[in-house]
Amino acid sequence: MSTILVLDDVEDAAILVSRILKKKGHTVHLFTDEDEALSCAKTQHFDLAILDMKLRKMDGVEVLVELKRIQPQIKAIMLTGYPTAQTALRSKNQGAAAYCVKPIDKHELEQTVAEILGPQECKAS
Repeated sequence: MSTILVLDDVEDAAILVSRILKKKGHTVHLFTDEDEALSCAKTQHFDLAILDMKLRKMDGVEVLVELKRIQPQIKAIMLTGYPTAQTALRSKNQGAAAYCVKPIDKHELEQTVAEILGPQECKAS
């Protein structure tokens, strides 16, 4: 399966996403701090990043830009409890594959991750 970075400043939200993904067989690295997530991305390969839009020091799009600089191939899903057309457009323009509204439904998350990771998901099946 895939290696996924989950970044949300609300630890409970990050844990929930992490649990859903781990049950699907993914390796998940959970972060509540942007700097720690970016630091880890310098040494650990990630197939996918799931990023909250509202963080403590940066917003999710800024983190996405930095992740793409470190790992250009990384795919990303942006999560937000405050959706706007502007943040959706910024996310897409910086390479996010999906923009989802929180609270995200378990099945929506599983389906979105499977669609973004594509055939890679079938390898372990």
